[in-house]
Amino acid sequence: MNRVETHGVDPTRRMPPAKLRVLDAATMLFSREGIRAVGVDRLIQQSSVTKATFYKHFGSKDRLIRDYLSGASAHALADLDRLIRAQESPRDALLAIVDAVHDTLHEEGFRGSLFVNAAAEFPDPRDPARLIIAEHYEAVAGRITTLLQGIGHPLPGEAADQLMVAYVGALSWGHVGDPVGASVAFRRSVELVLETTARAA
Repeated sequence: MNRVETHGVDPTRRMPPAKLRVLDAATMLFSREGIRAVGVDRLIQQSSVTKATFYKHFGSKDRLIRDYLSGASAHALADLDRLIRAQESPRDALLAIVDAVHDTLHEEGFRGSLFVNAAAEFPDPRDPARLIIAEHYEAVAGRITTLLQGIGHPLPGEAADQLMVAYVGALSWGHVGDPVGASVAFRRSVELVLETTARAA
């Protein structure tokens, strides 16, 4: 199953087992219950580490939140890059992203975009957590822009903005509303962009 947003620690990072256990616990609890709702004591209990070990590796919950979001971003972008590389053309890659969104929306237990959910808990756009989230979506937008350049879209940057609105909107509407409708709407948005490219050729 292809997924566009994963709740996982960056698999390329080497770290002590105790630190990894805390991050794994944070990944599970933050995605299920929310970041603000989960306290340090709960994380320590879930990961079976001592309080001293927790503070040795993270120093504070704020640092853990940043590591959690950075790891999730790295993991999700690595998955996206693998998905893109597996396709034969930029057009196929865009359609594969559509399929991945469909799979994500229909996955049992889907709780919405972890990045959108986290952004809602940190309203200050200058907060370090929000900056990580913004960088993540800028990275996704950059990959989509590159794909649109590859198919010869006349305005790849503007079209990428349109698709990012459709992409984030689908992940949000698919969680709080209708996953089928969200999936279909996102597919149609991508198809319209492809049609625009074909007419401009």
